[in-house]
Amino acid sequence: MEILGVGMPELVFVLIIAILLLGPKDMEKAGRTIGKWLRAVVTSDGWKIFQQTSRELRTLPNKLMREANDELNQIGRDLNSASKPTPQRPGPPNMPSRSQPFPETPPVAKDKKAEQPNTEHSEPESDPNPDA
Repeated sequence: MEILGVGMPELVFVLIIAILLLGPKDMEKAGRTIGKWLRAVVTSDGWKIFQQTSRELRTLPNKLMREANDELNQIGRDLNSASKPTPQRPGPPNMPSRSQPFPETPPVAKDKKAEQPNTEHSEPESDPNPDA
């Protein structure tokens, strides 16, 4: 347990030194004074603001991560909705609209090697009708 950054071993050490320096009678008076002072500090508006700011700073990383995740999800939804295909007008499939001309088919290039049969290593073709 820590109070204002002071742990138990440090607190015990401070109490032992206070008893040695002040003595038992003055220790009671000093304890009352410190108690009143701490009560005034803890109940003050400044302490409440300090506690609220401290709480906000502790939760800030989680809050920033949550907001960034929400933004990423929104961007993902926007991308998904933008990538969906738009609905087509009813009509025959693959028909261009009236304002567009019919696409021309590109000329098919003829390969000269494909037209000439390879006679060097060709095997004799079997007759499809063996009875003839």
